[in-house]
Amino acid sequence: MPILGQNQYGKAENRVVRVTRDGATHHIKDLNVSVSLSGDMDEVHLSGSNANVLPTDTTKNTVYAFAKEHGIDSAEQFGIHLARHFVTSQEPIEKARIRIEEYSWTRIEAAGEGEHSFARQGQETRLTQITYDGSSWEVISGLKDLVVMNTTDSEFWGYVKDKYTTLPEAYDRILATQVSARWRFNWSDDAREMPDWEESYEQTRKHLLSAFAETYSLSLQQTLFQMGARIVEHRAEIDEVRFALPNKHHFLVDLKPFGLKNDNEVYFAADRPYGLIEGTILRDGAEARIPADLPNL
Repeated sequence: MPILGQNQYGKAENRVVRVTRDGATHHIKDLNVSVSLSGDMDEVHLSGSNANVLPTDTTKNTVYAFAKEHGIDSAEQFGIHLARHFVTSQEPIEKARIRIEEYSWTRIEAAGEGEHSFARQGQETRLTQITYDGSSWEVISGLKDLVVMNTTDSEFWGYVKDKYTTLPEAYDRILATQVSARWRFNWSDDAREMPDWEESYEQTRKHLLSAFAETYSLSLQQTLFQMGARIVEHRAEIDEVRFALPNKHHFLVDLKPFGLKNDNEVYFAADRPYGLIEGTILRDGAEARIPADLPNL
């Protein structure tokens, strides 16, 4: 006899832009919010009864109403407001998961009065996932599509070789990757003070980039560990970091047919296939709870 397993429902990818007007100076928060709810939902699957179902259209409307009522101080804080509301206002809903992508804008400095012109940043997308079950919180934040490169201070040699190996050893190579990272906060209880979400993101990103730039890399795996270790060592509010780092290969172009020497100057940037390096770094004593495939979603 078939039985119903885990299930959830909600409204995905609600795009909301909140403009805060501080006199002539404006501020933008641009979010893509996905709501997922679970709980006492057996009957809607088994008999079609909607008695316990909050319409997904209502969840969409709540996102926009909360943008007005609560503002958007940070993606994390906005997700916490939403998750708490859905779990505490609807008895059948036992758990809410809020996933948010945040798109960054930079201010365009221009002559004249007011500061209300912006250009969309293309560096990366900020992310957060808020999960609330009525008693405890799980906040996992991060970023994706942050492309970084070191043009030297990277090697790759001493690896296993078999009859199919053609890759030459490299003692001075380009190291480039498109960072997808998630980090889990150890804040889980309303009784504890929340982290400063905006400060935490800025500083975590700074440490991630500093570690990438300052590590003399013998492998992308080594760089991955140093990036995560730097975050855990410097950000007390974070217990776990998970990375997915595609190796954006740059191969030296053979210029010999043209009578030219390529002294690590001209490269072919290959987009696929690519090596994919993944790993988790934990604070000593912490438990790994970020799903292994989350950075690839």
